[in-house]
Amino acid sequence: MFDLVATLSGHVLDDAKRPLFFLLVGFILTFGLARFNTRVARARGGSGLGVGSIVTAGGLHIHHSVIGIIGMTVAGILEFALQPGSPWIEIFALVFGSGAALTLDEFALILHLEDVYWTGEGRTSIDAVILGVTFITLLLTGLTPRSFSEVGDVVALSRWVGSALILSGAAFVVVSYLKGKLFMGTVGIFFPPLAVVGALRLAKSNSPWARGQYARNPAKLERARRRDEGFNRRWRQRKHFVWDVIGGKPHLHLPRRHAPHDRGDPGSGGGSSETRA
Repeated sequence: MFDLVATLSGHVLDDAKRPLFFLLVGFILTFGLARFNTRVARARGGSGLGVGSIVTAGGLHIHHSVIGIIGMTVAGILEFALQPGSPWIEIFALVFGSGAALTLDEFALILHLEDVYWTGEGRTSIDAVILGVTFITLLLTGLTPRSFSEVGDVVALSRWVGSALILSGAAFVVVSYLKGKLFMGTVGIFFPPLAVVGALRLAKSNSPWARGQYARNPAKLERARRRDEGFNRRWRQRKHFVWDVIGGKPHLHLPRRHAPHDRGDPGSGGGSSETRA
C-alpha cells in the first residue's frame, strides 16, 4: 500500500505532471474558498468575507466568474508567450486552476444568463466542477486516451484500423453527451467501455438526443420520461443531497423563466445580484 502511494506521488510530482498537479490544487482550494465565502454571505445576509465577488460604489455586482475569466486569460497568455520553466510554470498553473474554479462555480449563471446561484438550477455549477476535477484527476494519474500509434502497437493492427477505433470511441463519447450522460461521457474518454454503455442506454428525456431522435418515436420518449421519474429521480435526489453538502442547499426560486425576447434586453442576463444574498 505504501509502495503504491509512493509510486503514485512520484508520478504526480514529476516534472511533466507537476504543473497539472498545481492546477488541480488551485482549482480545489479556490472552489472551496469560493463556496465557503458565499455560504457565509448567505448566512449573514450580506457580503460575507468579501472574497471572490466585488460590489462597486455604483451597485454593480462583479461576479467571481469575471475574476476567474481574467485569471485564466492572463495565466494562459503568459504561459504561451513566455513558456517559462519552474517555478513560474507552476505559478501560472495555480492561477489558471484558481480562475477555472471561480468560473465553473458560476457556470449555471453563464448557462442560464440569470443569477441562479442559490436556485435548483445552480446545482449545474457543481456538476461542472465535479466534471472538471474528474477530468484533471484522470489526466494527472496517467489515464490518458491512447494515441494512434499506441493503439496500433497494442493490438498489432494497421494505422487505419487504429484510427477507426479511436474515432468510434470518440463517437460514443459524443453520443453519451448528447444523451445527457455527461459523467459517463467524460470518464469514457479515458475508459471507452463506459462511454459505450452511456451511448447505448436510453437517453434522458430532457437531453438533445431525446428531443431530436425520440420526437419521431413517442413510445421511446415516454419510456425515457418514466425512467426519469423513477430510477433517475431516485439517483438525482441522492446526487442533489451530496451536491448540497458540497455547495450549500438552494433556497431561492425564480418567479418564472423568461425567454430572451421577453426580457427587453437580451444581453442583460435577467437576474439581479440580490438573489445571491
